Formats: sequence, structure tokens, C-alpha cells
Amino acid sequence: MNLRDFEYIIAVAEHGHFGKAAAACHVSQPTLSGQIRKLEEDLGLAIFERTKRMVGITPAGERIIERAKASLEAAESIREIATTMKNPLSGPFRLGVIPTIAPYLMPRLIPALARAAPALRLGVTERFTRNLEAGLAEGDLDAAIIATEPEAPRLSSIALYEEPFWVAMPHDHPLVAHEEIELADLEDERLLLLSQGHCLRDQVLSFHPAIRADPSMVSTAETSLTTTLALVGGGFGITLVPAMSLAGPWITDAGIVVRREASGKARRRVRLAFRGSFSRMPLIEKVADVIAATLPDTVEAERR
Repeated sequence: MNLRDFEYIIAVAEHGHFGKAAAACHVSQPTLSGQIRKLEEDLGLAIFERTKRMVGITPAGERIIERAKASLEAAESIREIATTMKNPLSGPFRLGVIPTIAPYLMPRLIPALARAAPALRLGVTERFTRNLEAGLAEGDLDAAIIATEPEAPRLSSIALYEEPFWVAMPHDHPLVAHEEIELADLEDERLLLLSQGHCLRDQVLSFHPAIRADPSMVSTAETSLTTTLALVGGGFGITLVPAMSLAGPWITDAGIVVRREASGKARRRVRLAFRGSFSRMPLIEKVADVIAATLPDTVEAERR
């Protein structure tokens, strides 16, 4: 009994025909049929029911084929582990990103990472910070780009960049006359913020005691940063936006004007989080380096 036997019986089950299965496995039909017959003799039972018109699967065969598929998947996983251990920049890499970073960083990172590590198979997931940390802790993700220190046990992080916030407002707002905006100027403003669960909301509220979310006029619960900016353009209020988003298409909207925050206190540090036990640390370092090399000049890279 070997993995090739498992490939043969799975092929017959999928094609329902010995000839087609043999062609799919790139062997002759006598070779495939003979090997399956030998496997059935070794096991002392029939995997397939053969007639002149069809090939059926016996009840025992159903269970054997199910196990055979699992065995092939396990074997492929072992090969993948060996490959990635020999070359950490190859194989699958599951990366999580928070929603207020993903639309602005990923269009830069994905092509840059494809050039730097062409054998890497990148999978991207966009979730809130708490969900990303849970995914890391449970092994569902390999790394995550977040804007806070990871809180879950056994997680570590690398600082990627410092990102200032800018004030976005309708084009006819009185504060447009200012070249820079003081945080205290926002005390009496209608401030539109993202919903509970977005770390960006908590960060904005922490910048100055005068800042508070405005409950009137319109609810921004369950909206994205893009939708919040559309509300700003519609004259419903103002908001603070991370500098990376200044490269987004909304910046060309004639209904919105942005101004720098004067004190420099309104900022966040973006990090690459990962499990401390993650075995492919050269890959983590490479991803951090690639991110640093793709950043716009609106943010301050922590790595050079």
C-alpha cells in the first residue's frame, strides 16, 4: 500500500471509469487496474464494484477512499512543510489586515511582495483587530497588520511605521481657512467616527479630551472609512483620517478638503503581529522590509 495506490483509487472514484482514471494518472489502464486489484487483495475486500456498464464504489470503498484523500492531503502538507523550511519565502502565507489599512497599503504591498518572494502564495484577510489576534493565536493566520500593540498572549510584533492623522472637512467649512488644525478646534465640531470595534475610532477619541463622537444628524455605525468620508463630502461633519488614505481616490473629491493636525499628537503606530513561535521568521522580516520599501512619504517608516 502506497500513496500512488491512493491516487489510483481516488481517480477511479472521480472519473467512474478505469480508462479515464488511467489517463488522468498518466499510466496504462492495465497498470492502474492491476495495482488496484493488488490493493484489494492485500486488504481482503473490494473497493469497486465492476460491471460491463459501470464502476461503482462499495460501502467499504467509500470509507477507504475518504481516508485515502486525507492521507494524500497529509502527505502534501508534509511536502509543503519541508519546502517552506528549506525556503521560508515560499509556500502559503496567510496575512490579516485591519479595514482602515487594507485598501491603502495592500495595492502597494501585493505586487511588491510578488516581486520580492515570487514563490510565496499570499492569502489576505480583512478583519477587526480582535479577530485578527484571535486568528493568529489559533493558527488560522501567520501574521497581521494592526495599529495597536497585540494583546493576545504569545503574540509579538514589529513596528512598521508611524502614521499621522489629517483633518478632513467639507470644502465650505470655516476651518478650511486654517493651514493646520488644532485638536482643541474640534471640540464643538460634529465629528464622524467609525463604529465600535474599529481601533481607529478609539485612537481618534484618545487624541484630546475635547474630541467626542457626535450622536446627532447621522449614525456612522457599521460604516467604512470610505462611507464616512462620503458623509464628510456631503456636509454632515468632519473626521480624522490616517495619512495613508490620502492616496485614495476620495482625495480628488471636490467636496472634501484636508488639513494637517497641528500638534503631531494625532498619530498611530502600525505593526506586523505574529506568533512568537512562528517558525518562518525570515519571512516575517522580509514582509516588514517590503512594507517599509513601499510606503508613501506621508508616513514615517520605522525600518530602513
